[in-house]
Amino acid sequence: MTPLYAYRDDTCDPRKCSVKKMERLGLVRTLPRLRNIPRSTLLLDPTAEQALSPADRDAVSITVLDCSWEVLDTAAIRRWRRRRALPYLLAANPVNFGRPFRLSSLEAFAAALFILGREEQAERILSIYTWGQRFLELNREPLHAYAAARNSTEVCSIQREFMGE
Repeated sequence: MTPLYAYRDDTCDPRKCSVKKMERLGLVRTLPRLRNIPRSTLLLDPTAEQALSPADRDAVSITVLDCSWEVLDTAAIRRWRRRRALPYLLAANPVNFGRPFRLSSLEAFAAALFILGREEQAERILSIYTWGQRFLELNREPLHAYAAARNSTEVCSIQREFMGE
């Protein structure tokens, strides 16, 4: 089991927050401050220059930023050595269904786990919501393609195909 962490600033609606539910079920450890994020973690950051790829399989943990991007101190997260952006995927959550790059934190964790070859853990965490399996159905082809890539450059090439470029 890959340890999962989430930096939370409590700006989202607690009734819709996937991290809150994951925390209640013991699937993620939430962190109240950026400085509490483990330095060795793979930090999922949509502003990162490098895409997540199977080359990151040695990640010891995964952390999401479950916060308002309007107030996040982006300079503070740039010092993490392993920041990665997720490639093009469609959201299955009820708030952003079908919208690209608008994943819930749960979907971001599941996508990262899948790409890193930890499909069983991805499926386990997605099972906490009725729409969780739909995320895998919507993204089955791209997730398998990203998981088969060798590195970030290949993931970016594959992503362009799915984006229709």
